[in-house]
Amino acid sequence: MSQPTAVGEAAPATMRAVVVTRPGGLDALEIQDVPVPARKPGWVRVRVKAFGVNESEVTTRKGESDAEVSYPRVPGIEGVGVVDEADEDSGLRPGQQVATMMGGMGRSYDGTYAQYVSVPAGQVIPFESGLPWEVVGALPEMFQTAYGSLTTGLDLKAGQTLLIRGGTSTVGLSAATIAKDLGATVLSTTRSPGRAGELRAAGVDHPFVDSGTIADQVRELMPEGVDAVLELVGCSVLADTLRTVRRHGTVCFTGALAGQWTIPDFSPFMIPGGVRLTSYGGQAADLPADVFAHQLQAIAAGRLNVPVAKVYHGLEQVRDAQADVESGTTPGKHVVVLDDRDPGNRETTTKPLPMREGRQRKRR
Repeated sequence: MSQPTAVGEAAPATMRAVVVTRPGGLDALEIQDVPVPARKPGWVRVRVKAFGVNESEVTTRKGESDAEVSYPRVPGIEGVGVVDEADEDSGLRPGQQVATMMGGMGRSYDGTYAQYVSVPAGQVIPFESGLPWEVVGALPEMFQTAYGSLTTGLDLKAGQTLLIRGGTSTVGLSAATIAKDLGATVLSTTRSPGRAGELRAAGVDHPFVDSGTIADQVRELMPEGVDAVLELVGCSVLADTLRTVRRHGTVCFTGALAGQWTIPDFSPFMIPGGVRLTSYGGQAADLPADVFAHQLQAIAAGRLNVPVAKVYHGLEQVRDAQADVESGTTPGKHVVVLDDRDPGNRETTTKPLPMREGRQRKRR
């Protein structure tokens, strides 16, 4: 049996965490003192330094996730921090920087909206970087999704053309920077003409305003069609997206920002002859440690841009972060940083999270 390795100072008995007490609005998020998660064999306990706030966590809070989610639940599908305890044969050492994401975290078991999280070792990516936690904390989920879509989903190569539909999303912006680093020519869409500059800042060569149909615009620029498309808007535009691709090109369906995941009365004959349609929804293992290290180096060197919308400090600001994500008014990644001065042990309490005055939330 593997023996644990641990930091010199034992973890406290309790920790602060944001808990979704029930499906509901922002008032369903509460700061609580809860037990520090026990580490099972084959798992790693991580002291959380920062985490991204995502649409899926808003969905979990609202009770719109699938049946694997139960309440109360500590949400959070991604995070970065340092190893607190791991199996001796895991290759991980106490204090080592790590990222973790996906795999049921924050859904079937407690996630990263907390000072500590315990996850399977296969879900942990070690790294070394001098980048600030708020930068690294923005990366795991969006880089894993973007990188996996471009590689596993599309097998994108240098010199090819890529269209990103849903380009001002965090995954879309990340995919643009990664694709440019791979040597591709990038086309990308936005529904707002005023946001074309954000696409150019991410390295996009040809921004397009998406009115619902873009195939004619793309074909006017590239009559033979593009080599590859990353579809993030969803099934409502998929037929039009398929028309943008050259014969033997590929569309990878990764997201549904417009909310439509299925096509009623789908017919395979809606796919143009010779065009390939695939999908991507991978896991942490799809972002190898050496690839993540390369991305961190590229960020440090200024070759990759990180689309951070806003940085929040402390668990008390999680409600504001979720409200901003839900409103959709600020593009880029929303990141919560847990400062070292954030208190660890307190008397057991249940405490509502504060909200800014005058907060208006967009209804969906």
